[in-house]
This record gives sequence, C-alpha cells and structure tokens, in this order.
Amino acid sequence: MRRAGIFILIFLLLAVISGCSSIDDKVEKGQYNMARTQISKAIAKDNISDFERIALEEKKDIMHRIELDFNKSLNDILPDIKKYYPEVTSEQLRAWEESNALEKMKINGEYRYFSRAAQNLFRIDKEAKDQKIKIDGKKKDDLVEFLEQNLPTVIEEVKKSNKTTGKPLDMKFTYILTVDADAVPAGEMVRCWLPFPREGNVRQQNVKLLSTSMDDYVLAPNSQMQRTLYMQKPAIAGEPTVFEMAFSTTTRAQWFDLENAEIKPYDKSSELYKKYTNERNPHLLFTPAIKALSEKIVGDEKDSYQIVKKIFNYITDNYPWASAREYSTIENIPEYVIANNHGDCGQVTLLFMVLVRHNGIPARWQSGWMLHPGNKNLPDWCEIYFEGLAWVPVDQSFGRQQVKHPEVQGFFLGGLDNYRLIVNDDYGIPLFPEKQFLRSETNDFQRGEVEWRGGNLYFDKWDYHLELEYLNQ
Repeated sequence: MRRAGIFILIFLLLAVISGCSSIDDKVEKGQYNMARTQISKAIAKDNISDFERIALEEKKDIMHRIELDFNKSLNDILPDIKKYYPEVTSEQLRAWEESNALEKMKINGEYRYFSRAAQNLFRIDKEAKDQKIKIDGKKKDDLVEFLEQNLPTVIEEVKKSNKTTGKPLDMKFTYILTVDADAVPAGEMVRCWLPFPREGNVRQQNVKLLSTSMDDYVLAPNSQMQRTLYMQKPAIAGEPTVFEMAFSTTTRAQWFDLENAEIKPYDKSSELYKKYTNERNPHLLFTPAIKALSEKIVGDEKDSYQIVKKIFNYITDNYPWASAREYSTIENIPEYVIANNHGDCGQVTLLFMVLVRHNGIPARWQSGWMLHPGNKNLPDWCEIYFEGLAWVPVDQSFGRQQVKHPEVQGFFLGGLDNYRLIVNDDYGIPLFPEKQFLRSETNDFQRGEVEWRGGNLYFDKWDYHLELEYLNQ
C-alpha cells in the first residue's frame, strides 16, 4: 500500500506538471483563449493549492497585458505607415516584420501589432527613419536643444567646484493617482503605493514630505530600495478613488571626468564587488547570447574604463530607442533587446548592466522621473563602480551626444543632469508594505501600484499625474 501511495503521488505530481506545461505551450503559441479555458478548469479543481491557483491567475494576467500592448490590426497601423510610404508593398511590410522593426505577435490565430508599432518603425529601421526625415524635415527635439545648452554649464560648474557635483536645484512635487470609478465594488478597500524619493545620494538631498491626502499613511524607510508612500481607502460607488501627496527635494547634477580619472584595480574580495558583479534572475544572466555579444564588443580589452566605454558606445550605435511593451511581459529583457535590435531606457540599461557585470565591473540599477522643462518622463539609468572613485552614473538611453564638444559628447557615461528624481536604487524587489498580488510593473516602480482583495489593478484601471514646480531655477 505504501508503494502504491507513492506511485499515486508521483502520478498526481506529473499530471500537475503536464497540465502547466500544456498551458505554457498554448501561451507560447499565442493560443490565449484555449489557455484561459484550461486555466479555468484547473482552478475549478478541489485539490488545487493556493500557490498553484495564484500562479495560474498570474498567467491569465500576463496574457491580458500582452493583449493590451498588441491591440492593433494591420489596417490600424497602415495609415501611419502610408504617410511616408503611400505605395507600401506587402514585401516591405514582411521585411520590416522579419527584422522586428515592425513588432507583431500571433494571438488567437490573428497577427496583432504592438500599439506603437508604426511609430517605432520610423525609429528602428534606418531607411524608414530617413524616409520620415525626407518628408517631415529634420527637426531638433526640445530636449536635445536643452541638453546642448545645459550640459556644458554643468561641466563648467563641476570643474570650478573641485568636486563632482554642480549647483542645487530645488523642486516641489504634487503626485496624484486616480483609480477609475467602480474599478472595484463600493466599500472595498483600495490599497495604493505611490513613488517616493530616496535619500542619501549626493545628487538628491533635503527630501521632505509636505502633505498627503490622508492622515493615515505608511512611508517606507529609506533602506527600502524601491521607496513608497502607502495609503488605503474604501471605494465609493460612482466616484474615482484618489490618492495624493506633495514633497520637495534638492537635486544636483554630477559628472566624473573619466578620461582623466585615476581608476584603481578592483578589490575582488569585497562584498560590494561580489554583489554587483553577480548574475541575478531574470534579467542579469550571463547567457550564451550575452557572452557572444560581450566577446564581439570587448574582445581582449582589459582596462575597466575602456571596456565600459566600448559597451556604452556599441549600445548607443546599434540599439535605437523605441517605445516598449510592458516589462512584466518579457522573460529576459537584455535578450529581448538583442533579438529585436531596439530598446527603451530600462531595456538598454539592463543590457548595459549585464554586459559590464559579465566583464567584472560592478553595476546597479537606478530610476525615477525625468524633469527637464517640458519633458517629464519615466527614465531608467544605472550606476557603475570604479575603485578609487565612487559609484558613477551612466544613462545608456541618453547615450553619446551628437555634438562636437568631446566632454559633452560623452557626458552620460559618468554624468547625470540635475533634472532627475531618484525613486529606485534597485529593481524587482518587494514593496513596503508588501504587495499581495502580481505587480503591474514587476521590475520598475515609477508610476505606483494599486490592488484590492480581489487582485491587482492594472494600468488600464487608473491614471497618474505629476505637478512640478522649480523653486530656484
């Protein structure tokens, strides 16, 4: 009987594994409706554990997120393409699809295009980009013009200070997160995490909480690498649920003259070195694709700064910025960039980080808000560690600047302007208080997170707004 019981247990375990494998296979093939049906049947079973149920619910959630991102048909995107290619052919479309410049997925038997596929085409494909310039003319972005004026000033300020930082910039923020009316049943408690700035970095000081929309809140300690301000309130029928806070900070630009810096050999026995050169699931893995790309870029170079410079310039030259699908739907982000030949700020940052870590250079994540006049956004960047210097900022997405001034050209390899708000010094870690359900953004934390006892509230159920005031610009 005992041996028979073991056989029964093994049979049941294999059945569970087989069922999950079958679901995963359908998800991989884009057979989402079939996968949902199978998940519903699995969840309805009496013997399913809470762990298995949550895992299956999360699979459904990820499929929903992908469907929101890939919500266009070919007819939806053709008008935007025909503005620049009036006689576009099926052969041209097929070529763009095969190069992943025009991103699509097969979902439930139909090809669906990424919501910003048409716009991305003219960022990713060089010929398409040139065609757009030919029609629209070459226009200099407002942010580019601002940086061309601002960065030389920053470098001059730093040189005069004999430090690494420039003049302070004081800013006041009001952050509002609004959950849609009736997103949850009336009376149910809505739990909300708002992004709050971290302290202790030379580029961000004097962090002060000024007000909150509720008297009861939980401010995460500064030891929390993704820092939050937590509030909760019951939903009211027919009304949006609003959470609001105000805070102020002082920021400074920072710049290291790495071309002339004295960089010492690493102490490879230090805990810092071991921690920040390690692999880390799921995005900082030294996979065959990463090793091959590293060999191609770095070769036999041994100097740590030259290695970093080669990687920074290669990514700048070969992976143009493009709007990204939600990170939570991508299994390995650096490999996604390599396979698709493009990436947004966080995607190319993770590629940069895994490549420098693979070459024995410590790297850590950083992100928050970009606050240049007229250009509020959600950027990601990182810091690398050079022995004898300190943690040095690197913004791979801003890349090498297209100017003649050599120091300005390489500013973002060792520098960062003061129009930044640091919320995160790590990615993909539990929030405080800990969230019960799958996060809307499983890696980064810039917009906020919301849930109720019935599950996570994804980005399509709420909106956010940041009001900014420069106090001494």
